[in-house]
Amino acid sequence: MLKIDQLTKSFGTKKILNNVSLTVQKGEIAVFLGSSGVGKSTLLRILNNLETVNSGTISLDNRPLDLTTITTTHTVGMVFQHFNLFDHLTVEENITLPLEKVVKKNPIEAKKIAHHLLQRYGLLDKNNKYAFQLSGGQKQRLAIARAIAMEPKIICLDEPTSALDPVLTSYVANNIQQLATDGYIVLVATHDTDLLAKLNCTIYLMREGAIVETARSQALQENPDAFPKIKKFIAGHE
Repeated sequence: MLKIDQLTKSFGTKKILNNVSLTVQKGEIAVFLGSSGVGKSTLLRILNNLETVNSGTISLDNRPLDLTTITTTHTVGMVFQHFNLFDHLTVEENITLPLEKVVKKNPIEAKKIAHHLLQRYGLLDKNNKYAFQLSGGQKQRLAIARAIAMEPKIICLDEPTSALDPVLTSYVANNIQQLATDGYIVLVATHDTDLLAKLNCTIYLMREGAIVETARSQALQENPDAFPKIKKFIAGHE
């Protein structure tokens, strides 16, 4: 279980996160919904130790989560909006290089892990292609595979559909849902309302750094009027 309590973050006088609190269980998906600049991506970056916090606490399985050790414990994995792949490396090397250099796996073991993940994500036939030769959907699958290879407990996805053709949204949603089924704690930052209807998730609408409304996706579908702020955002009136 991931617990975030009263998290605040400011850049100068501008408050980016304003007392954000939530709990996400293992195998659950939390979707941070909102327009650009509301703090949803900053929250994911904090969990990956790419930004620092001003105050608040974060715990995992009832123990304080030391974000300064994320780069060595690999508790949290990140799939960036623009994937951040190594374009000059092959698809296989994008997975094996971090395994060998960071986790100190031997080359044979790293290759075995890479092949297993590439097969799982339908990329094994692309293993010798360079990352820049992949389509947007293939790049995202590779980015997810690379994150999983480090065996995190939490996986963060920043705007997972922004760089993709809209017709791929359902496929992306299936990949995200499968991560939850596999037992990961999944956090998604997005402004793509089409993604919501395709996920079994908890939606956290953010505005000016704060969570202003929360809804389970199924409850939202059954009675959208019960969640007026989220309904208004989905309708494009915000």
